Amino acid sequence: MKILITGTAGFIGFHLAKKLLERGDEVVGIDNINDYYDVNIKYARLKELGISNKTVIETLPIASSKYKNHKFIKMNLEDTQAINNLFEIEKFDAVCNLAAQAGVRYSIENPHAYIQSNVVGFLNILEACRNFGVKNLAYASSSSVYGLNKSQPFKTTDMTDTPISLYAATKKSNELMAHTYSHLYGIQTTGLRFFTVYGPWGRPDMAPMLFADAILHDRAIKVFNHGEMSRDFTYIDDIVDGVIKVIDTPAKKFDIYNIGNNSPVELMKFIATLEEELGIEAKKEFLPMQDGDVESTYADVSGLIENFGYKPDTRLDVGVEKFVKWYKSFYGNHK
Repeated sequence: MKILITGTAGFIGFHLAKKLLERGDEVVGIDNINDYYDVNIKYARLKELGISNKTVIETLPIASSKYKNHKFIKMNLEDTQAINNLFEIEKFDAVCNLAAQAGVRYSIENPHAYIQSNVVGFLNILEACRNFGVKNLAYASSSSVYGLNKSQPFKTTDMTDTPISLYAATKKSNELMAHTYSHLYGIQTTGLRFFTVYGPWGRPDMAPMLFADAILHDRAIKVFNHGEMSRDFTYIDDIVDGVIKVIDTPAKKFDIYNIGNNSPVELMKFIATLEEELGIEAKKEFLPMQDGDVESTYADVSGLIENFGYKPDTRLDVGVEKFVKWYKSFYGNHK
């Protein structure tokens, strides 16, 4: 299968591309490599895929030195002409749209970036699928669409009309746009509401990386809502397994799934597990809840279980151990 993955310099996109390449799929990756967080880790991920940062030039395809069935192009989703040209040339069997301006809190500071990347960019992907005959589209949504919903675990049948960040609002808009294109043009769209993903090569702006960096450098970690929070922490391998299942078996028309661990972890337990693995007790600064944040996330993944046999089974201690091993290795070599 020939698959376009948008966001291959990102956390999930990188892992997905690697897994698909290793099983023999042809993967074209695109990413704009923006500086929302440290670009060095983005280039390091690409290097793992055989793409040298010395050869990355805007809109020119680069062949991987590691995988004969992979190439990468630096490209913005909102560049309509470049996206159309890419689809016309490559003739994809499937698309997995993971590129987006990420981050709940940053959307409060820089709202325009979210509309351009997450709404205009996603429209370009939908239009390209329509115009160039791609019927199989999987795309990233987010657990943040549940907003102020108090009922847990979160079910895909729950109302999602109360987002509390612009990021969440853009992800909800993606679901509505996908539904429209499925209805009008027969594109088989599958939206995946990701819950808190962690593991090797993770995002530096997310809690596991922020905590590890602070603990190892003797700084206090910021513990919001005074630690009274829980998250459905999901190890990256379990996430990628679920994404591949929906790419391989596209929706009959339009589907939405939660993809998470189906087992929320208290924030203080996650911190304790990280402390134990690092062998250091964290200094903690307890703070009130941040704007745009929620107390708890908990995924009902019964849809993926019933339709695909999905089984997120990486224990927290195992996942944190793998994350810490990678973190020490990566940052020990990239000082």
